[in-house]
Amino acid sequence: MIALVSIILVSYETREATLECLASIASAHRGVPIEVVVVDNASGDGSAAAIREAHPDTIVVEAGANLGFARAVELGVAASTGDAVLLLNPDTLLLPGSLQRLVDFADANPAHGVYGGRTLRPDGTLDPSSCWGEPTLWSLACFATGLSTAFRHSTLFDPESLGRWRRDSVREVPVITGCLLLARRADWDRIGGMDERFFLYGEDAEFSSRARRRGYRPVIVPDAVIVHEVGGSTSSKGRKMCMVMAGKATLLRLTWRPAAAGLGVALLQAGAGLRAALEQVTGTEPDWSIVWRRRADWRTGYPEAERTLFGLEASEVAA
Repeated sequence: MIALVSIILVSYETREATLECLASIASAHRGVPIEVVVVDNASGDGSAAAIREAHPDTIVVEAGANLGFARAVELGVAASTGDAVLLLNPDTLLLPGSLQRLVDFADANPAHGVYGGRTLRPDGTLDPSSCWGEPTLWSLACFATGLSTAFRHSTLFDPESLGRWRRDSVREVPVITGCLLLARRADWDRIGGMDERFFLYGEDAEFSSRARRRGYRPVIVPDAVIVHEVGGSTSSKGRKMCMVMAGKATLLRLTWRPAAAGLGVALLQAGAGLRAALEQVTGTEPDWSIVWRRRADWRTGYPEAERTLFGLEASEVAA
C-alpha cells in the first residue's frame, strides 16, 4: 500500500500558477499523506521565495539554472522520501478526491506500474493530452501528408490521438504525459527514472516506452482529474512546437533503429514543411513556418538540440 506520495512540481517563471497549484493540492489531498517538492529552474519572478512564504511545508529545490524538465524531475525525486512519486505540472489544479482515487486504483492494480488521469481545460472541456498513442511510421506518414490534421481524431489517420475516446474509462495507453503521472518509487527506480538527455518534451513518452519494455502497462484512471492550463509557461506557439519536435526526434533516435529513426525524422520535417506552406497560402500565424525554418536546430534531437535550438536563450525556455 502507498503510505506517502511525493508530489514533484517543476517550475519556471510560473509563480502565480504554481502558488494556485499548491493551494489546490493543500485542499484536495485529504486522506492521502503527501510531501510536496518544487524544483525551481532559476525563475526570475521570485517563485522560490513566494512558495516558501505561502507554503512553508513545501520542499523547495533551487536548481540554479534552467535544467529543463527531466533533470529537474530527477532532482525532485532525489529530494523526496515518499514511496510513490506523482509528477504534476505547476499550471494545473488538483481536484478534490482525485489523488485518493488515483492512489486507491494503484494500490488495487499494482501491475500497471504507471498511472495517469483525466485532464480538463479551464473551461471544463476535455484536454486529451493526459495520454497519447505511440508514434509509428504510419502515424508519422499521416502527419507528413496532412491526413492527421484533415481527419483529426480518426483512429486510422490520427492514431496518436487515440481517436475520440474521452479519457472517461479505465484504459491502458502507450504514453502517459508528465502533467499527471504516478509511479511507486520502486517501479520508478526499476524503470530508471526520466532520461536526462531530454531537455523539454518527449521524456514522458520515452519513460512510458521504457516502462512497457519492462513489463508494465501504463493506464488512465478517469476519476483522477486535474484542470490544466496547457502550455501556460510557453509564450510562443511556434517556439513550443520546435521544442516538441526536438523531443519527438530524440524519442525516435533513442527508441527506433537508425534507419527507421532517420525516416521518421524526415517525415516530421515533411509534415512541418507542408504546414508551413499552408500557412503561407492561407495567411495564418506563421507557427509552423518557424518550425520549418528551424528544422536544422531540432531534427538532431537532444542533447544537441538544446544548444542548436535554444543556444544562449536556454534560460528563456519554459520548463
